[in-house]
Amino acid sequence: MLQKADSRNADLRVNINGDLIHRDQAGISPFDSAVQGGDAVWEGLRVYDGCIFRLEEHLDRLVGSAKALAFANIPTKDYMIAQIRKTLEANNMRDGVHIRLTLTRGRKTTSGMDPRLNTLGYTLIVLAEWKAPVYDTGGLSMVTASIRRFPPDCLDPKIHHNNLLPSILAKIEANVAGADSALMLDREGFIAEANGTHVFLVMNGTVCTPRTDACPEGITRDTVLSLCARAGIPVRVERFSTTDAYRADEMFCTGTMGELAGVTALDGRVIGDGKPGPMTARLSALYREEVLSTGYSMFE
Repeated sequence: MLQKADSRNADLRVNINGDLIHRDQAGISPFDSAVQGGDAVWEGLRVYDGCIFRLEEHLDRLVGSAKALAFANIPTKDYMIAQIRKTLEANNMRDGVHIRLTLTRGRKTTSGMDPRLNTLGYTLIVLAEWKAPVYDTGGLSMVTASIRRFPPDCLDPKIHHNNLLPSILAKIEANVAGADSALMLDREGFIAEANGTHVFLVMNGTVCTPRTDACPEGITRDTVLSLCARAGIPVRVERFSTTDAYRADEMFCTGTMGELAGVTALDGRVIGDGKPGPMTARLSALYREEVLSTGYSMFE
């Protein structure tokens, strides 16, 4: 599952602290905290027909993560919305767009990890790309990675930070195994999430997903749980092992970049009947209705 380049992205204008710069000239200082130590937080946003789905929830999570990392300077949500709108307008984007919103602690006065060296304000980056959902809806394959997810006493997963090396290492394992994605466990061996998505199982008509002890509080995940509640679909949120996944009727993953996608193979085992199941299809349809009927309008 390798993303393909979209030719419409060749001349993107990237927004860095309010300045719109061609993608080939865009850059940040080598003294920026994101470069120095991955000291930044981020969100992925998706645009549907001029509206951004769950924009305020995403911005709340971004601000909350920045507060947890003790950022001295955090832009207002109104300012961030204005910069997102400015970027979409500059690129003439209204639909089929994914936005990577990054907030760093900013530039340092000299190289070093001490946050007291950050006296020059934050860096806000709005990167909007033409990008359809990236997952193959015909069914994904996964392998269980050897890399484990951190528990809160190591690095709290509620902080949506830019230190993605565990996910990258897990993805390398999946690539080597010829799989689309990697399933990641917590330190006790229970399912946490995939390398870039949350994971759901369907067992006997019940939608099941792990607790967020060792994975972020996903906004798409929360949307799916809300859709289940509204539709009267039973839900279990608790610990699950790989054995639960092997014998599940269905398995699917969720995320802003890829929406919902069925998982049909894990560690060489066929999940269910080897194709995305009816619950995955039902929830995908409900999710599509939700994103098209709600959202924060970015245009007058």
